[in-house]
Amino acid sequence: RPLPFPQVEKAKALKCATFGASSLHQRYLATGDFGGNLSIWNLEAPEIPVYSVKAHKEIVNSIDGVGGLGIGEGAPEIVTGSRDGTVKVWDPRQKDSPVANMEPVEGESKRDCWTVAFGNAYNQEERVVCAGYDNGDIKLFDLKTMSLRWETNIKNGVCSLEFDRKDINMNKLVATSLEGKFHVFDMRTQHPTKGFACVSEKAHKSTVWQVRHLPQNRDIFVTSGGAGSLHLWKYEYPAQRSKKDSEGADMGVAGSVSLLQNVTLSTQPISSLDWSPDKKGLCVCTAFDQTLRVLIVTKLNKV
Repeated sequence: RPLPFPQVEKAKALKCATFGASSLHQRYLATGDFGGNLSIWNLEAPEIPVYSVKAHKEIVNSIDGVGGLGIGEGAPEIVTGSRDGTVKVWDPRQKDSPVANMEPVEGESKRDCWTVAFGNAYNQEERVVCAGYDNGDIKLFDLKTMSLRWETNIKNGVCSLEFDRKDINMNKLVATSLEGKFHVFDMRTQHPTKGFACVSEKAHKSTVWQVRHLPQNRDIFVTSGGAGSLHLWKYEYPAQRSKKDSEGADMGVAGSVSLLQNVTLSTQPISSLDWSPDKKGLCVCTAFDQTLRVLIVTKLNKV
Protein backbone atom coordinates (compact mmCIF):
# COMPACT_ATOMS: atom_id res chain seq x y z
CA ARG A 1 0.00 0.00 0.00
CA PRO A 2 1.48 3.40 -0.95
CA LEU A 3 2.45 5.63 1.96
CA PRO A 4 0.29 8.72 2.39
CA PHE A 5 1.95 12.03 1.60
CA PRO A 6 0.87 15.56 2.49
CA GLN A 7 -0.70 17.79 -0.13
CA VAL A 8 -0.46 21.53 0.34
CA GLU A 9 -2.00 24.10 -1.98
CA LYS A 10 -0.52 27.58 -2.27
CA ALA A 11 -2.10 30.82 -3.44
CA LYS A 12 0.29 31.27 -6.37
CA ALA A 13 1.25 28.60 -8.91
CA LEU A 14 4.84 27.39 -8.53
CA LYS A 15 7.11 27.74 -11.57
CA CYS A 16 10.46 26.33 -10.41
CA ALA A 17 12.10 24.59 -7.46
CA THR A 18 15.42 23.29 -6.17
CA PHE A 19 16.83 21.31 -3.25
CA GLY A 20 20.30 22.59 -4.18
CA ALA A 21 20.84 25.05 -1.34
CA SER A 22 20.04 22.70 1.55
CA SER A 23 21.87 19.74 2.98
CA LEU A 24 20.77 16.16 2.36
CA HIS A 25 19.80 15.97 6.02
CA GLN A 26 17.77 19.20 5.96
CA ARG A 27 16.13 18.80 2.51
CA TYR A 28 14.53 22.22 2.40
CA LEU A 29 12.83 22.99 -0.91
CA ALA A 30 13.24 26.45 -2.47
CA THR A 31 10.53 27.53 -4.91
CA GLY A 32 9.80 30.44 -7.23
CA ASP A 33 6.22 31.28 -8.12
CA PHE A 34 4.13 33.22 -10.63
CA GLY A 35 3.83 36.14 -8.20
CA GLY A 36 7.59 36.71 -8.07
CA ASN A 37 8.02 35.14 -4.63
CA LEU A 38 10.97 33.04 -3.44
CA SER A 39 10.04 30.67 -0.62
CA ILE A 40 11.90 27.95 1.27
CA TRP A 41 9.87 25.08 2.69
CA ASN A 42 10.47 22.51 5.36
CA LEU A 43 8.62 19.58 3.78
CA GLU A 44 7.97 18.10 7.23
CA ALA A 45 5.88 21.20 8.02
CA PRO A 46 4.98 22.79 4.68
CA GLU A 47 2.16 25.06 5.79
CA ILE A 48 4.36 28.14 6.39
CA PRO A 49 7.68 28.79 4.63
CA VAL A 50 10.83 28.99 6.74
CA TYR A 51 11.96 31.86 4.48
CA SER A 52 9.99 33.99 2.06
CA VAL A 53 10.71 37.14 0.10
CA LYS A 54 9.11 39.12 -2.72
CA ALA A 55 12.05 38.42 -5.01
CA HIS A 56 10.87 39.82 -8.35
CA LYS A 57 8.20 42.06 -9.85
CA GLU A 58 7.13 39.27 -12.22
CA ILE A 59 7.19 35.47 -12.50
CA VAL A 60 10.28 33.61 -11.27
CA ASN A 61 11.20 31.50 -14.30
CA SER A 62 14.24 29.67 -12.97
CA ILE A 63 16.01 28.83 -9.72
CA ASP A 64 19.25 27.13 -8.73
CA GLY A 65 20.95 26.41 -5.43
CA VAL A 66 24.51 25.93 -4.24
CA GLY A 67 25.98 25.15 -0.84
CA GLY A 68 23.77 22.12 -0.24
CA LEU A 69 25.43 18.69 -0.05
CA GLY A 70 28.76 20.41 0.70
CA ILE A 71 28.99 21.78 -2.85
CA GLY A 72 31.55 24.53 -2.94
CA GLU A 73 31.70 24.64 0.88
CA GLY A 74 30.04 28.04 0.71
CA ALA A 75 26.87 29.79 1.76
CA PRO A 76 23.44 28.20 1.11
CA GLU A 77 22.87 30.57 -1.80
CA ILE A 78 19.94 30.57 -4.20
CA VAL A 79 19.82 32.33 -7.56
CA THR A 80 16.57 33.36 -9.24
CA GLY A 81 15.91 34.60 -12.76
CA SER A 82 12.72 36.42 -13.69
CA ARG A 83 10.63 37.80 -16.51
CA ASP A 84 11.38 41.24 -15.04
CA GLY A 85 14.89 40.94 -16.51
CA THR A 86 16.78 40.65 -13.22
CA VAL A 87 18.92 37.86 -11.78
CA LYS A 88 19.30 37.85 -7.99
CA VAL A 89 21.33 35.81 -5.52
CA TRP A 90 19.84 35.16 -2.09
CA ASP A 91 21.27 33.98 1.21
CA PRO A 92 18.42 32.79 3.47
CA ARG A 93 20.39 34.05 6.48
CA GLN A 94 19.88 37.60 5.17
CA LYS A 95 16.29 38.76 5.35
CA ASP A 96 14.46 40.69 2.62
CA SER A 97 17.30 41.74 0.30
CA PRO A 98 19.51 39.81 -2.15
CA VAL A 99 23.26 39.53 -1.72
CA ALA A 100 23.67 40.24 -5.45
CA ASN A 101 21.40 41.84 -8.05
CA MET A 102 22.19 41.68 -11.76
CA GLU A 103 19.87 43.91 -13.76
CA PRO A 104 19.89 45.77 -17.09
CA VAL A 105 21.88 49.00 -17.11
CA GLU A 106 19.94 52.22 -17.47
CA GLY A 107 18.63 52.60 -20.99
CA GLU A 108 19.05 48.92 -21.85
CA SER A 109 15.84 47.04 -22.62
CA LYS A 110 15.01 44.29 -20.15
CA ARG A 111 15.03 40.70 -21.43
CA ASP A 112 13.04 37.79 -20.04
CA CYS A 113 15.48 35.59 -18.06
CA TRP A 114 14.56 31.96 -18.71
CA THR A 115 17.33 30.01 -17.00
CA VAL A 116 20.03 30.40 -14.33
CA ALA A 117 22.85 28.16 -13.10
CA PHE A 118 25.63 28.27 -10.49
CA GLY A 119 29.18 27.22 -11.34
CA ASN A 120 32.86 27.54 -10.36
CA ALA A 121 31.96 26.91 -6.69
CA TYR A 122 35.14 25.04 -5.78
CA ASN A 123 35.85 26.97 -2.58
CA GLN A 124 34.16 29.49 -0.27
CA GLU A 125 35.24 32.56 -2.24
CA GLU A 126 34.69 31.64 -5.89
CA ARG A 127 31.24 31.56 -7.48
CA VAL A 128 29.73 32.39 -10.85
CA VAL A 129 26.14 32.61 -12.04
CA CYS A 130 25.23 32.05 -15.67
CA ALA A 131 21.93 33.36 -17.02
CA GLY A 132 20.15 32.76 -20.33
CA TYR A 133 17.57 35.07 -21.88
CA ASP A 134 14.71 34.99 -24.38
CA ASN A 135 16.74 36.76 -27.10
CA GLY A 136 19.66 34.30 -26.98
CA ASP A 137 21.86 36.31 -24.62
CA ILE A 138 24.07 34.36 -22.21
CA LYS A 139 25.69 36.32 -19.40
CA LEU A 140 28.29 35.07 -16.92
CA PHE A 141 28.40 36.98 -13.62
CA ASP A 142 31.40 36.65 -11.30
CA LEU A 143 30.08 36.88 -7.73
CA LYS A 144 33.58 37.28 -6.25
CA THR A 145 34.27 40.50 -8.18
CA MET A 146 30.58 41.41 -8.64
CA SER A 147 31.12 41.97 -12.35
CA LEU A 148 29.96 40.74 -15.74
CA ARG A 149 32.74 38.35 -16.74
CA TRP A 150 31.55 37.32 -20.21
CA GLU A 151 28.56 37.49 -22.52
CA THR A 152 27.56 36.03 -25.86
CA ASN A 153 24.46 35.41 -27.95
CA ILE A 154 23.30 32.09 -29.46
CA LYS A 155 20.67 33.76 -31.69
CA ASN A 156 17.63 32.10 -30.13
CA GLY A 157 15.96 31.84 -26.72
CA VAL A 158 18.11 30.07 -24.10
CA CYS A 159 15.94 27.35 -22.52
CA SER A 160 18.44 25.64 -20.22
CA LEU A 161 21.97 26.12 -18.90
CA GLU A 162 24.09 23.72 -16.89
CA PHE A 163 27.74 23.48 -15.90
CA ASP A 164 29.02 19.93 -16.04
CA ARG A 165 29.83 20.33 -12.32
CA LYS A 166 29.10 23.17 -9.90
CA ASP A 167 31.83 22.34 -7.40
CA ILE A 168 34.96 22.43 -9.59
CA ASN A 169 36.92 25.03 -11.54
CA MET A 170 34.70 25.91 -14.49
CA ASN A 171 35.10 23.16 -17.06
CA LYS A 172 32.18 23.02 -19.51
CA LEU A 173 28.84 24.78 -19.91
CA VAL A 174 25.97 23.53 -22.05
CA ALA A 175 23.28 25.91 -23.31
CA THR A 176 20.13 24.70 -25.09
CA SER A 177 17.87 26.75 -27.32
CA LEU A 178 14.45 27.19 -28.92
CA GLU A 179 15.78 26.31 -32.39
CA GLY A 180 16.75 22.72 -31.49
CA LYS A 181 20.47 23.37 -30.99
CA PHE A 182 22.74 23.05 -28.01
CA HIS A 183 26.12 24.70 -27.50
CA VAL A 184 29.00 23.32 -25.39
CA PHE A 185 31.43 25.98 -24.17
CA ASP A 186 34.89 25.01 -22.87
CA MET A 187 35.12 27.28 -19.82
CA ARG A 188 38.73 26.53 -18.85
CA THR A 189 40.32 29.13 -21.14
CA GLN A 190 38.84 32.58 -21.66
CA HIS A 191 40.30 34.60 -24.52
CA PRO A 192 40.37 38.38 -23.93
CA THR A 193 38.17 39.14 -26.98
CA LYS A 194 36.88 35.82 -28.34
CA GLY A 195 35.68 34.44 -25.00
CA PHE A 196 35.24 30.69 -24.73
CA ALA A 197 35.59 28.05 -27.44
CA CYS A 198 32.29 26.43 -28.41
CA VAL A 199 30.91 23.48 -30.36
CA SER A 200 27.27 23.57 -31.51
CA GLU A 201 25.00 20.70 -32.50
CA LYS A 202 21.53 20.49 -34.02
CA ALA A 203 20.08 18.09 -31.47
CA HIS A 204 16.32 18.03 -31.93
CA LYS A 205 13.75 19.10 -34.51
CA SER A 206 12.25 21.51 -32.03
CA THR A 207 13.01 23.24 -28.74
CA VAL A 208 15.66 21.66 -26.51
CA TRP A 209 13.96 22.11 -23.17
CA GLN A 210 16.64 20.91 -20.80
CA VAL A 211 20.17 19.56 -20.39
CA ARG A 212 21.38 17.42 -17.52
CA HIS A 213 24.87 16.01 -17.01
CA LEU A 214 25.34 12.51 -15.65
CA PRO A 215 26.50 12.92 -12.01
CA GLN A 216 28.96 10.02 -12.30
CA ASN A 217 30.52 11.19 -15.59
CA ARG A 218 30.50 14.89 -16.43
CA ASP A 219 31.28 14.28 -20.12
CA ILE A 220 27.93 12.55 -20.67
CA PHE A 221 24.71 14.55 -20.78
CA VAL A 222 21.11 14.19 -21.88
CA THR A 223 18.93 16.70 -23.71
CA SER A 224 15.13 16.68 -23.76
CA GLY A 225 13.19 17.87 -26.77
CA GLY A 226 9.94 19.50 -27.78
CA ALA A 227 9.01 16.47 -29.90
CA GLY A 228 9.06 14.18 -26.85
CA SER A 229 12.52 12.67 -27.30
CA LEU A 230 15.61 12.24 -25.13
CA HIS A 231 19.09 12.29 -26.65
CA LEU A 232 22.18 11.00 -24.84
CA TRP A 233 25.48 12.67 -25.76
CA LYS A 234 29.17 12.32 -25.02
CA TYR A 235 31.69 15.14 -25.19
CA GLU A 236 35.17 14.33 -26.51
CA TYR A 237 38.04 16.64 -25.61
CA PRO A 238 40.47 17.76 -28.31
CA ALA A 239 44.10 16.69 -28.24
CA GLN A 240 44.93 20.12 -26.80
CA ARG A 241 42.34 22.24 -25.00
CA SER A 242 44.12 25.54 -25.60
CA LYS A 243 46.50 27.20 -28.04
CA LYS A 244 48.21 30.56 -28.54
CA ASP A 245 46.74 33.11 -30.92
CA SER A 246 48.86 35.37 -33.13
CA GLU A 247 49.29 37.81 -30.23
CA GLY A 248 50.41 35.07 -27.84
CA ALA A 249 47.18 35.02 -25.82
CA ASP A 250 45.67 31.70 -24.71
CA MET A 251 42.49 30.66 -26.48
CA GLY A 252 40.37 27.55 -26.00
CA VAL A 253 39.90 24.74 -28.51
CA ALA A 254 36.44 23.18 -28.73
CA GLY A 255 35.98 19.41 -28.66
CA SER A 256 33.28 17.37 -30.36
CA VAL A 257 30.03 15.71 -29.35
CA SER A 258 28.67 12.33 -30.41
CA LEU A 259 25.15 10.93 -30.06
CA LEU A 260 25.13 7.75 -27.99
CA GLN A 261 21.40 7.00 -28.00
CA ASN A 262 18.00 8.58 -28.46
CA VAL A 263 14.45 7.56 -27.69
CA THR A 264 11.01 9.08 -28.26
CA LEU A 265 8.85 8.79 -25.16
CA SER A 266 5.95 11.14 -25.82
CA THR A 267 4.14 13.12 -28.49
CA GLN A 268 4.47 16.15 -26.19
CA PRO A 269 7.57 18.11 -25.06
CA ILE A 270 9.68 16.61 -22.28
CA SER A 271 9.90 19.66 -20.08
CA SER A 272 12.11 18.51 -17.18
CA LEU A 273 14.55 15.75 -16.35
CA ASP A 274 16.99 14.83 -13.61
CA TRP A 275 19.46 12.05 -12.85
CA SER A 276 19.77 10.16 -9.59
CA PRO A 277 22.98 11.17 -7.78
CA ASP A 278 23.32 7.66 -6.33
CA LYS A 279 22.11 5.10 -8.87
CA LYS A 280 24.00 5.50 -12.15
CA GLY A 281 21.61 5.61 -15.09
CA LEU A 282 18.43 6.15 -13.07
CA CYS A 283 16.54 9.25 -14.19
CA VAL A 284 13.09 10.78 -14.10
CA CYS A 285 11.35 13.09 -16.56
CA THR A 286 8.04 14.88 -16.96
CA ALA A 287 6.24 15.88 -20.14
CA PHE A 288 3.34 18.03 -21.27
CA ASP A 289 1.23 14.86 -21.50
CA GLN A 290 0.97 15.02 -17.67
CA THR A 291 3.04 11.84 -17.30
CA LEU A 292 6.02 11.27 -15.03
CA ARG A 293 8.40 8.58 -16.32
CA VAL A 294 11.20 6.78 -14.47
CA LEU A 295 13.93 5.46 -16.77
CA ILE A 296 17.07 3.36 -16.56
CA VAL A 297 19.96 4.04 -18.95
CA THR A 298 22.28 1.04 -19.17
CA LYS A 299 25.91 0.44 -20.26
CA LEU A 300 27.00 3.89 -19.07
CA ASN A 301 30.14 2.36 -17.57
CA LYS A 302 31.29 1.38 -21.08
CA VAL A 303 31.14 4.81 -22.72
